[in-house]
Amino acid sequence: MNWFRRLMPREDRFFDLFARHSRTAVGAAEALNALLSGNDTEAHCKRIVALENEADDITREVLLAVRRSFITPFDRGDIKDLIMSMDDAIDMMHKAVKTIRLFEQTSFDQGMQEMGGVIVQAAKLVAEAVPLLDRMGTNAQRLGNLTEEVVKVEGRSDELHDQGLKDLFRRHGASNPMAYIIGSEIYGELEKVVDRFEDVANEINGIVIENV
Repeated sequence: MNWFRRLMPREDRFFDLFARHSRTAVGAAEALNALLSGNDTEAHCKRIVALENEADDITREVLLAVRRSFITPFDRGDIKDLIMSMDDAIDMMHKAVKTIRLFEQTSFDQGMQEMGGVIVQAAKLVAEAVPLLDRMGTNAQRLGNLTEEVVKVEGRSDELHDQGLKDLFRRHGASNPMAYIIGSEIYGELEKVVDRFEDVANEINGIVIENV
């Protein structure tokens, strides 16, 4: 079946849509990182919400193209899983914004700010990897390196999350339980953003293994 697919014309606009979505996620990650600096938080919140809506539109376009295309560049199920995992990452950024707005947070721990930088790293690695799927045979080694880097970044995120919770407990565990609860919620959602980017990396690895 693989040789047959190679002979047939492909619907290649999927790669453009993947790239557009990944750039949108980078923009949202950069806005989240800026938000966590504590400057002009509401403007950055609005930026993330707008980009999340844009990403949803791209996701719908991909899913519609899957139904309408005769020949896809790789398995339809893998296309759906990839775009949905990408969308989950920016959705989680939006969820973090909702929590920050709900509890009216305008200042953030150093650990949270460091996690913002880690999220930008993960988003940029995914944005570099996704377009390479267009020629995954040629780019297999580079794709493997990039996805491995995402896994390392996720490990760093775990460390920052755990240390952040310890610091919160030392400062607020006995004296201000609500501050601890709010802080731990934000830390948890930031960690989940990076987890979702790791999910994207795993999807990319699976696609390469199946097609190269």
